[in-house]
Amino acid sequence: MFSLNLKTSCRDEMIDITSRIDELVPPDMTEGLCHIFSVHTTAGLTVNENCDPDVRHDLIRKLDRLIEWNSPDFQHFEGNSAAHLKASMMGFSQMIPIRDGKLFLGRWQGIYFCEFDGPRHRTVTVQFMKNQ
Repeated sequence: MFSLNLKTSCRDEMIDITSRIDELVPPDMTEGLCHIFSVHTTAGLTVNENCDPDVRHDLIRKLDRLIEWNSPDFQHFEGNSAAHLKASMMGFSQMIPIRDGKLFLGRWQGIYFCEFDGPRHRTVTVQFMKNQ
């Protein structure tokens, strides 16, 4: 199992971690699975377009409109309920196939760490399972 350490720079951001994960694929692995997991309750993971940065901007802005940061309905004493909700909507893990020794993603796909309560130091675990 590997750990990726990330330093986020603002409250809401999406960081492309695709190349960092692809570098971790074991050299002897031709086929298998890559499991990626965020160990945080206010940050998630998603697979989405990695060509146009406006997609990330649009996702973050829409989530902000859907989930107000200071909603009067929130009871969580730390004041970051919005971050918990956004992270739950994104999800905390992704499973990516490995083919020919590389992450098997679509042409426009990338893997994103989604920060919703930054800036912070974050950790993502990455584990590979080789086909038998």
